[in-house]
Amino acid sequence: MDLHPSRRRLSLSKGIGKQPEEQIGVQEKRYRLFGAMRITEIIAYIMVITPVLLVIAVIFGHDSYDQGYDFAEASRIIQIKPEPNLTSSADSTLQRDQKQNDSVNLSLLGGLLVPGFKKDSCSSRYQSYLYRKASPYRPSLYLLSKLRAYEELHKRCGPGTKPYSNAKRLLKPKQTGDLESEGCKYVVWMEFSGLGNRIISIASAFLYAMLTDRVLLVEGGEQFADLFCEPFLDATWLLPKDFTLTKQFSGFGQNSAQCHGDMLKRKLVNSSSVSSLSHLYLHLAHDYNEHDKMFFCAEDQDLLKSVPWLIMRTNNFFAPSLFLIPSFEEELGMMFPEKGTVFHHLGRYLFHPSNHVWGLITRYYQAYLATADERIGLQIRVFDEKSGVSPQVTNQIISCVQNEEILPKLSKSGEQHKQPSEEDVKLKAVLITSLTTGYSEILKTMYWENPTVTRDVIGIHQPSHEGHQQTEKLMHNRKAWAEMYLLSLTDKLVISAWSTFGYVAQGLGGSRAWILYKQENQNNVNPPCGRAMSPDPCFHAPPYYDCKAKKGIDTGKVVPHVRHCEDISWGLKLVDNS
Repeated sequence: MDLHPSRRRLSLSKGIGKQPEEQIGVQEKRYRLFGAMRITEIIAYIMVITPVLLVIAVIFGHDSYDQGYDFAEASRIIQIKPEPNLTSSADSTLQRDQKQNDSVNLSLLGGLLVPGFKKDSCSSRYQSYLYRKASPYRPSLYLLSKLRAYEELHKRCGPGTKPYSNAKRLLKPKQTGDLESEGCKYVVWMEFSGLGNRIISIASAFLYAMLTDRVLLVEGGEQFADLFCEPFLDATWLLPKDFTLTKQFSGFGQNSAQCHGDMLKRKLVNSSSVSSLSHLYLHLAHDYNEHDKMFFCAEDQDLLKSVPWLIMRTNNFFAPSLFLIPSFEEELGMMFPEKGTVFHHLGRYLFHPSNHVWGLITRYYQAYLATADERIGLQIRVFDEKSGVSPQVTNQIISCVQNEEILPKLSKSGEQHKQPSEEDVKLKAVLITSLTTGYSEILKTMYWENPTVTRDVIGIHQPSHEGHQQTEKLMHNRKAWAEMYLLSLTDKLVISAWSTFGYVAQGLGGSRAWILYKQENQNNVNPPCGRAMSPDPCFHAPPYYDCKAKKGIDTGKVVPHVRHCEDISWGLKLVDNS
C-alpha cells in the first residue's frame, strides 16, 4: 500500500500526438530525396529491392496490411503503457531479492530491531516504517552491538531463568543465592506519573541498565502489556506479579531505610555497608533532594555496582546527566555520535504499540491523513485545565503556525494574490491533540470560512477530547499513546512547552519541532514559538552539582552537547556538538 501518494497528472495526448508530426517530417524528406534522384538510379534501386521483398513475402507469407496494422497497434500500446525491459530469470531473482532485502532493512530500522518475532503478535514492529519517512539519523554500529549484547543478557537473566530465581532469593530475609557466579544484576522501574513521563523515564532507565550491565524490568502489569509489545525476543521485560518487593513499593520514599539518598544523609553509605545490601531504592523523581542527586556522581556509581537490585522511581528523562558522569562519558559518545538522538533511537527500539493501539493508529491515519500532500501535527497542552479556551493561547498558536509558514495565512477580502496552478495547490491535514475541542474548532472554522493566500486546502482533525488527564484509565492511555504516535508520523510538528506528551512525539519522529513557549501571567509570548535544538526530551529537574569539586555548578555549561532547554531555562537537553 502506498501511504505517501504524490499527485501526478499524466498527459497522453503529447505522447500519442507526437508521432504523426515526426512521420510527416520523414515523408517530406523522402519526397525531396526521390525528386533529386535520377531516373536511372530509381530503376536500379527498384531492381535491387524487388527480389528481396519477394523472398520476404514467400518466407513469412503474411498479408502486408495485417503486418502494418499489427505494428501500428503495438506501437500505440507501447506509447500509452511502456512495457518493462525483459531480463533473464537470474536478473529478475536478483532484483526481487534486493527489493526484499531493502524492505527488511527498512522494517528493522537500519539494524535497530532484530527479526524473529511473530509478526501477528506485534504488527507495529513490522509495519511502522510504512507510515513514516526514513529517519535522517542512523544508529551507530557500537549502539547496535550494545543492544545485541543487552538482548543476550536479558535472555540469560530475565524472569523465568535460574539466575533470576537465584537473585530473587537474595531479597528474602536470611536467604542467599549464587548470584556472583551468574553475573546478573537488575534495575526495576517503578510505575509512576503520566504516560509521557513513563515512556521517557523508562528510556532513561534502559540506557542506565545498558551502561551498568543490568537487566531492566518494568512494573506495569496488564495495562502496560495492553499498550506496548514486548521489545526483547523470547523474553519479557515485565516485572512478575509475584516479585518479592512489590508489596513494599508503596512504602518506598525518601525516608525509607534503604533509600540511597537517606543513607547518604545519615552517612551510612560506604563500600562495606553497600556490599552487604540486597537492594537499594533510588528516588529520582522531580521532587528529589540534594542527597538523592548524588546518584549522578561517579563515586556513588562505583558503590552501586555491588548492589544486585536497584529499585528506581523516576518520571524524568535523566539521560543528559548520565553524559556528565566521567565513567560513562566515553561509552555514551561511541553509542551516540549524534548526541541529540538518544531517545529517538531507544524510543523506536523499545516502544512498539500493541495490536489494539496499532489499530487505533492505522485506522485514523488512513481515514484522515493518508491522502494529504502534507501532514502537520499540533499538540496543545494547557496545564491550567479549568481556564477553558484562552484567547492568548489561541493567538499564540495562530501566530506560530502562520509566521513559521507551517500553515498559510488567510486571504483578506479585496487582496490580490498570485494564483497558483492546479498542481501547486496542496491538501494539508492538521492533526490536533488536546484535552478540549476549543482550539481545533477555532482553526477549523477559520480555514473553512476563509480561503488561504496559497489556495491550499486545510483539513483539521482531532481524534479525542478527554477533558482532563486520566492516567489510571486504560482507554484514556490507549488514546494518549495512539495520539503521541500519530503526531510522530507527521511531516511538521508543533508541541507545547513542558509537555512530555509532545517530547515523545518529537523523539519518535526524529523531528526538531516548533515549541510553543509557556505563557506567564496570561501575557502574549513573543516570539510565540521556537525550533527545538534536537529531537531529544528535556530533563526537567537536573542536578546542579560538581561532584569532584563538591560545590554547585551550572551543569548546562560543562560540555557543548548538554545545554539548557528551549522551554525550561533550568532544564538540560542533549544536542549535537554542531
